[in-house]
Amino acid sequence: MLENLIKRAKTAYYNGNPIMSDEIFDYLVTMVTEESIGYKSSYERRYKHLFPMFSLQKVLQGIDSPPDWGTDDFITTAKLDGAAISILYGGGEVHKALTRGDGIEGLDITPLIKTLVPNNIDYDGVIQISGEVVAPKEIPNARNYAAGALGLKDSKEFATRDLTFVAHGVSPYLTDNYVSDMRQISDLGFDTAIDSDYTEFPQDGLVFRVAQNDRFDAHGYTSHHPRGAFALKKQEEGVVTILQSVTWQVGKSGAVSPVAHFDPIDIDGATISKATLHNKSIIEALDLKLGCKIEVIRAGKIIPQVLRRVND
Repeated sequence: MLENLIKRAKTAYYNGNPIMSDEIFDYLVTMVTEESIGYKSSYERRYKHLFPMFSLQKVLQGIDSPPDWGTDDFITTAKLDGAAISILYGGGEVHKALTRGDGIEGLDITPLIKTLVPNNIDYDGVIQISGEVVAPKEIPNARNYAAGALGLKDSKEFATRDLTFVAHGVSPYLTDNYVSDMRQISDLGFDTAIDSDYTEFPQDGLVFRVAQNDRFDAHGYTSHHPRGAFALKKQEEGVVTILQSVTWQVGKSGAVSPVAHFDPIDIDGATISKATLHNKSIIEALDLKLGCKIEVIRAGKIIPQVLRRVND
């Protein structure tokens, strides 16, 4: 338990042999104090991540320029399209699992994640393992399936879901190199980003990361992402269908906007049959006519959007 780990850390500190940083020690003390107050259910509580969970800079292939890392070596892994979480281990035991949330704090999902990952590992210190909860791409709306499962209140029901946790980060670093870190995490019983290309799961591009951890940190961070990594994404490819009709809808603000209705199509496991055209100028700019062929995408894998008219 964390209380015992804190006691050990205090003793080691006063003996001149600290076993953790002051920041980690303060974090553990704060967490134990908050837990001692008592809450009705862990599902109702948000906690800070021990280390922030940053997003990745997105680079569109053929459009955006990737960051310049000079001569630094880098590693490339698949960018899995699932739900990001962090798992805090202390003294070899799972202590807290959190959704990514806003990157600073997330929702406590510990009872669920304990059914998915090793509850005990051969590591006596404190580490935060981050990664993706993913579902097989054969499942319709696999990303939403994974994210939705993290909202369940019943760990037994969660355990019946077809889900996998794939680790892609660890803090503090275990070695001086990302690949070595992932190998050590793999030895602790986890699937990791370097183990496979994971073609059985939905993906959203490739992740490029500076290999040496000190060089990765040397590139610095923005408030949003590390400068030592980025996600390379292809331009979205749409599905061609036939425009059947255009109707007009009134939004919450009272604005009237056109909606395109087309032959149903499947995009990323979702059936799509309509998309907003926002305003009349979009119809004119795309030169849309009833019965014409159109290319439709799900912008951000969420919002249906008419990309263009397809000429025969």
